[in-house]
Amino acid sequence: MTEYAATRDRVEHYFDRTATKVWERLTSDAPVSGVRATVRAGRDRMRALMLAQLPDDLRGARILDAGCGTGAMAVELAQRGADVVAVDISPALVEIGAKRMPTGLPGTITWVAGDMLDATDGAFDHALAMDSLIYYTAPDIAALLDRASPRINGKFVFTLAPRTPALMLMWRAGKLFPAADRSPVMIPHTTAGVADALRKAGVKGALRDVERVKSGFYISNALVFEGAQP
Repeated sequence: MTEYAATRDRVEHYFDRTATKVWERLTSDAPVSGVRATVRAGRDRMRALMLAQLPDDLRGARILDAGCGTGAMAVELAQRGADVVAVDISPALVEIGAKRMPTGLPGTITWVAGDMLDATDGAFDHALAMDSLIYYTAPDIAALLDRASPRINGKFVFTLAPRTPALMLMWRAGKLFPAADRSPVMIPHTTAGVADALRKAGVKGALRDVERVKSGFYISNALVFEGAQP
């Protein structure tokens, strides 16, 4: 993919070395500042929205949680009975997720550190990628969906940063995190732009908007891609 590997390495460095403690706290129940509280609330709403795109009963389903972070999505999927492969580029975040995993889940979680596609095997009924594709260009996203489609029988639910003036202003102002904690530069997208990249790459399937979540400094769009099955 065009810039995929370089971007992936920057993301890995950030989450595994620079801001592990920040994200461990943000994704916990620990008190956080007002700004980060809006981010936490927005992420909670987005996770619920993404999960609502799948059946309530996931017993017998194999689900890919691509960019699992500290594991909140993976746990909720397993609570519905799914067998989850939870993969993240950051070994540190994967370790946190594995330590937090409750006992007695109806489903299972297999924790994997590495690239969301290269580090996983087999086919999946569905896949979710919450805020893990926001750093990539439209051609890279199209190429990733093209690679993923043959392995995903149903929906690939993912999020992207929307191209809005407010989001661009907030991001440039650097108000989300202190300078030392800022993530790699995310790339805002329109759904039409991603659809055009899919068309240019010859990727067959349907892309649709689900909903936008805005909570203070957290703004993200949920989309669903369903690849054309042979």
